[in-house]
Amino acid sequence: MTEAYPQSRRPGIRAAMFVDFDNVYTGLHALDPVAAKRFAEDPKHWADALSAGGAGEQSRRFLIRNCYLNPVVYSKYRTYWTRAGFRVIDCPSLTQRGKSSTDINLVLDAMDALAGPAGIEEFFIASADADFTSLVQRFRAADRMTTVIAAGAVAFAYREMADNVVESHDFVAILHGTTSEPMPAMRSVDTKGGVLPGRTKAVSPAVNEVGEFVRGAPGPVAGAMVAHRALTADPSLKADWGGYGKFGTWVAQLGNGIEYSAAQGGWVWDTKRFSGADLPTDAAVQPGIEEQVARVTDVPALSEAQFRQMFLALEARLRENPVTRSELARLVRDDCVTAGQPVSRNAVNFVIQGFGYVDFQLSDTATAGELAAAWTENVEELCRVALMEFDETEKVELRRWASGGFVAG
Repeated sequence: MTEAYPQSRRPGIRAAMFVDFDNVYTGLHALDPVAAKRFAEDPKHWADALSAGGAGEQSRRFLIRNCYLNPVVYSKYRTYWTRAGFRVIDCPSLTQRGKSSTDINLVLDAMDALAGPAGIEEFFIASADADFTSLVQRFRAADRMTTVIAAGAVAFAYREMADNVVESHDFVAILHGTTSEPMPAMRSVDTKGGVLPGRTKAVSPAVNEVGEFVRGAPGPVAGAMVAHRALTADPSLKADWGGYGKFGTWVAQLGNGIEYSAAQGGWVWDTKRFSGADLPTDAAVQPGIEEQVARVTDVPALSEAQFRQMFLALEARLRENPVTRSELARLVRDDCVTAGQPVSRNAVNFVIQGFGYVDFQLSDTATAGELAAAWTENVEELCRVALMEFDETEKVELRRWASGGFVAG
């Protein structure tokens, strides 16, 4: 019986990339103008980085490379993209409000690729625009891998539908050439719907992150908090929790004194200090504001003290005018560890990224209080977008927590 489409005769995952130029460039420019320039003027560099994959990964063959841009605004970048092997599709504004035809052109081309004879295994959508959520749903329904390359805030539903998300700070690192493993290890799907043999991957950094977090906790920790820590340390786990399918199964096999129970929503504890008898009763299981927010949004599940230390470290380091955002994140992470309030570099990057979404400019005059207020505004907006509702008391608690105590209410 003839196959629906031929298998690839060359090594590498068959992939397709669709770039919403306007969306990515605008998002990057708000975060890091230098990275935005590199994205626009050297697409071959980062596209080749994605093609190569990270350590222990298969390479990718981008059979389709499409770039959709508004020629009225961004025509000067066209040559860079055509020379890099991209097909550039002009998407001029079609309405008085400036809405371009990018969405419809990208969706039509992507659906053609899904139904085409090439047997695309992995679809890359470079856009944080939640309008593409339905498109990603179609890829998922066809059992194809989907990766979103974000340069801005990603709507929760859009993020959840994708198999992988290349976060803004990770993409900036790729553009600056400061990472050797640009993409998380992912499963690959054959054209008959089955899963191809997995690729070898080093031990997830989430293992150490979870171990340190749980062993340092004053009691059993809610599973949602531990899961958020794990995903912050290793976003690639989001696809299928390292092949275990779900968080509970993944954390239960860690061993080394880490115990998990699915009771009352899931709890994790250090067996050297606690047991199942130490789990809170049903009456006591009322998640705090930080757990609620971390569970529904991507806000790091840090303590009030950790946020406070981060803002103090940011204020001090901004006085020194660090060269790049990546360097700033590393320095702040190290300062927090030294101060006894350890936070991950991903958490610092997430907070730095949040300043851009509320148009707060990082400068050498920014105070910890101003940084805290701007970040809190971003957290409140994320909660609003996620349709989270709070009473007045909870709003005060939210602001105090997110601001590290700098915003009273």
